[in-house]
Amino acid sequence: MWLKPEEVLLKNALKLWVTQKSSCYFILQRRRGHGEGGGRLTGRLVGALDAVLDSNARVAPFRILLQVPGSQVYSPIACGELLSGSDVYWAVATGATLEEINQHWDWLEQNLLRTLSVFDSKDDIASFVKGKVKALIAEETSSRLAEQEEEPEKFREALVKFEARFNFPEAEKLVTYYSCCCWKGRVPRQGWLYLSINHLCFYSFFLGKELKLVVPWVDIQKLERTSNVFLTDTIRITTQNKERDFSMFLNLDEVFKIMEQLADVTLRRLLDNEGFDLDPGLQEPSQITKRDLEARAQNEFFRALFRLPRREKLHAVLDCSLWTPFSRCHTAGRMFASDSYICFASKEAGCCKVILPFREVVSIEKMEDTSLLPNPIIVSVRSKMAFQFIEITDRDSLVESLLARLKQVHADHPVHYDTTQDEDLASSVSHSTSVCGDHRFGRIEMVSSQNSEEREKEMSPQLHPKALVAGFRRSGSQSPDLRLPREQIKMRLWNDHFVEYGSTVCMFRTEKIRKLVAMGIPESLRGKLWLLFSGAVTDLASHPGYYGNLVEESMGKCCLVTEEIERDLHRSLPEHPAFQNETGIAALRRVLTAYAHRNPRIGYCQSMNILTSLLLLYAEEEEAFWLLVAVCERMLPDYFNHRVIGAQVDQSVFEELIKEQLPELAEHMHDLSALASVSLSWFLTLFLSIMPLESAVNVVDCFFYDGIKAIFQLGLAVLEANAEDLCSSKDDSQALMVLSRFLDHIKNEDSPGPPLGSHHAFFSDDQEPCPMTDIADLIRDSYEKFGDQSVAQIEHMRCKHRIRVLQGHEDTTKQNVLRVVIPEVSVLPEDLEELYDLFKREHMMSCYWEQPRPVALRHDPSRPYAEQYRIDARQFARLFQLVSPWTCGAHTEILAERNFRLLDENMDHLIEFKAFVSCLDIMYNGEMNEKIKLLYRLHIPPALTENDRDSQSPLKNPLLSTSRPLVFGKSNGDTVDYQKQLKQMIKDLVKEKDKTEKELPKMSQREFIQFCKTLYSMFHEDPEENDLYQAIATVTTLLLQIGEVGQRGSSSGSCSQEAGEEPQAPVPSPEQDSVFADTHNGKSPRESQAFPEEAQGDWTVSLEHILASLLTEQSLVNFFEKPLDIKSKLENAKINQYSLKTCEMSRQSQPELKLSSP
Repeated sequence: MWLKPEEVLLKNALKLWVTQKSSCYFILQRRRGHGEGGGRLTGRLVGALDAVLDSNARVAPFRILLQVPGSQVYSPIACGELLSGSDVYWAVATGATLEEINQHWDWLEQNLLRTLSVFDSKDDIASFVKGKVKALIAEETSSRLAEQEEEPEKFREALVKFEARFNFPEAEKLVTYYSCCCWKGRVPRQGWLYLSINHLCFYSFFLGKELKLVVPWVDIQKLERTSNVFLTDTIRITTQNKERDFSMFLNLDEVFKIMEQLADVTLRRLLDNEGFDLDPGLQEPSQITKRDLEARAQNEFFRALFRLPRREKLHAVLDCSLWTPFSRCHTAGRMFASDSYICFASKEAGCCKVILPFREVVSIEKMEDTSLLPNPIIVSVRSKMAFQFIEITDRDSLVESLLARLKQVHADHPVHYDTTQDEDLASSVSHSTSVCGDHRFGRIEMVSSQNSEEREKEMSPQLHPKALVAGFRRSGSQSPDLRLPREQIKMRLWNDHFVEYGSTVCMFRTEKIRKLVAMGIPESLRGKLWLLFSGAVTDLASHPGYYGNLVEESMGKCCLVTEEIERDLHRSLPEHPAFQNETGIAALRRVLTAYAHRNPRIGYCQSMNILTSLLLLYAEEEEAFWLLVAVCERMLPDYFNHRVIGAQVDQSVFEELIKEQLPELAEHMHDLSALASVSLSWFLTLFLSIMPLESAVNVVDCFFYDGIKAIFQLGLAVLEANAEDLCSSKDDSQALMVLSRFLDHIKNEDSPGPPLGSHHAFFSDDQEPCPMTDIADLIRDSYEKFGDQSVAQIEHMRCKHRIRVLQGHEDTTKQNVLRVVIPEVSVLPEDLEELYDLFKREHMMSCYWEQPRPVALRHDPSRPYAEQYRIDARQFARLFQLVSPWTCGAHTEILAERNFRLLDENMDHLIEFKAFVSCLDIMYNGEMNEKIKLLYRLHIPPALTENDRDSQSPLKNPLLSTSRPLVFGKSNGDTVDYQKQLKQMIKDLVKEKDKTEKELPKMSQREFIQFCKTLYSMFHEDPEENDLYQAIATVTTLLLQIGEVGQRGSSSGSCSQEAGEEPQAPVPSPEQDSVFADTHNGKSPRESQAFPEEAQGDWTVSLEHILASLLTEQSLVNFFEKPLDIKSKLENAKINQYSLKTCEMSRQSQPELKLSSP
């Protein structure tokens, strides 16, 4: 494998490599410890080190180095190491086998050895080889992408056309392409749609007219399927200012899914880096393929359907049938095989679903193939159940892969089966007290060392051993003889269900169990079934002692998160007696603190305390912790972070469901944002904060079984029940009152204890009483009327609305930044908006193509709005070249660097939008003195540094000769004496000196030369170029003489003081300026040099001198005060921003030396 150049410096490295072959320029080496029979101690050590390293950290056993003898620079380009002497070694290739590395060696010998001999310079050799290796890597990448597509030759041809038509940098990889039409009004343009990792591009050439369209994915605000007057099905792309329709695809479903995936991945990668983790296959955007996106979509559907951890990777999906003993037949469906699970879902929605964790599986066997049972396999689990799958294609390879993963899981997490304890959830129903204290389903226990067992015993006393509700049984005061039998009836129903469908995590999940859940889970089974339905039982069994260690590590530490937790502890279900004493509060504190320690990115968010309090009521403390993990990291993704993106996405989905399911209500309430704001607490707290606890707990039952779907459908049922009152409400506050009263009067007739006092109502006692609603009836209505939403539909809507929510946050950021900046500048708001878009796009382009992409340093949603997007010096230089009115030809880049250093006040090498605009505002709208002051500051420290690449070359020009007289002839024969004008201006400046807020340091001669050079560059190609050059020559001469006179005066005073004598020269009167003192006294040149040259002071000139001198020339005044149009610059910048970036990257990617062909 060829290696990408990367500088590495490693001195005094161990002798880890053995040379196998060598030539004049290349060395082939083998790593010690590989391929040695016995081997020495060093080889054994190296081999052992490589064996224990993670696969990502292991070093390839073979490599090829480019050696450049005699060079004094040590800079390898990849994993090369400094070996000896002063030679430079560049690692150009690695190989896992000797055969692979020999192929690379042969290629180098045949293609490069003779070519390298023509170079004289060692640096030229290194540059040439680096360029060649980069080209080989690029070619390999293109070939690999092409090979992964269904038609490699066609894809390679499309890739060439894409690169030629749009001229993107090499890093912009094409994912796929389609033939389609792009509608422009009522006119379709036939062409090609190219979907790349960062852009949607369309190209058409029809009747001599070429059309190119480039839309970054991060600019897309809406992606939807719609129809127009002419076509029934189109894909509509909506950006900030335009809508574009694409149609006439051969497979519109496929195209839309790919576009949706690309938009989702790109927006979340670039705009939501706070809470988004890419799948391993998508970590490197430049390697994304169409198959990767399809696999990601399938993975996300799989994890959402079975609510599995994000780390689960799907390996196989195949059609099959599963024997379902309760229906006495085989049920058709699909099998999903992942890293740690075998899952099954019937084709008929809700008919049957099974989840088999590998840690529960005992064996996987093939059965005899018969006509009645084609290609069967049997999966046996520890709870003495067996699952028979038939009609499996390619059965042998499937069984082989399943057995390999089963072996790996058991090796990573050894388990043993305790046959002496055959009790399971079904048998424990009859004695419910044991249910609350036993979490081992199927009797799975971890094989741990004696030390870890002792450590768990030591830590166990500090954890609460059972569910809190068991210690705080509420004595029933209202019809206990009616409520307790209902609980017993539920227990018998669940017992019968366990016998027929199973009682462990491997149970058959059917429509029958959903009906039982909707009725309300018995209190004694609630915690255990929550663990089963959420999958937390597997996490609990896989991590023995993990929670105890977290508690031990996190308790006693004080930080902002722990302070927030402490503030909210006593606000968590305060009406429940379990949290009116230290026992419940201490358990809640431990769980919340432990989770914040486990997941610092989430830490602690409000509403987590309410949810955790409920979990502690019905589950043991450790079980409650793993239930919280399941909710925060799987069931409610991105809910509990800084911006609660996940909750806002589901709110947006809920609005769409209201429009679909309750159109009359949606029509009456034109703005559904009011309902959305009310519903936020429904999603964040699962109705716990706005519904009586004994009723809300039934909602949580449904949530753990059906996920977020249960909250959606219950919310719709609540709105439907109040639709008439909501439609008659006069304003949002009255609608809020209607919903609050309704939710506060939801009762639970089956609750075994009395209702708790509620604090959620927003109405006074003088209002008429609200009728009570039973929670069981409300949940039943929600399933019957709104339970038809599938997991796939919800995930599709989430993906669509996530784009809108993220773009909504971007719009909010933009508006807040502009709101802060507008009062402080004179740029028009519409132009300021254009500047913001250019600023953000510049940041995004670096995220697209530069390696590495330091997104975390530049885009942080938790920062203040004005600081979320920042740019570095190179990005600033490109923007400066595009929009600055001070274009100085080749000198522009140097001026941009100085501008950046001046604006970078905190020296973090990044500037924000406000600083960028303030600089441009002075250039376009500032007064002349403000512009000159800015130019002056750009030529003194910190803007001008000793290492400035243009500051070491003095400007030698006859126009700057100090021997010129102060009287100049004009074209009409008149003369102008500048002495009198300059005297008067200096007097005025002396008077104004005290009014200056902060005096700037004086400018040295070196700095003044750079100042003059910048002015000369700015005047180039100006219509008044000749007059400006003559004027600046005059001003420069004046300023040089001012500086020399000041230098002589400074040295005279210095020498007199050193000699201990009073200065002999008379003090000039106000009518006689010291600048011209020697001229008026009539001293000869010999007399004027009263002191030796080395005693002279420093040559300096001040801002006041420069400004006064410039004001003497009307042409200069006109130049700096003429109105400047920023709009034309902005239009040009929008057109050329991409091409400027592309040209820069192409220059950087070209080899430093091109070898001409003979």
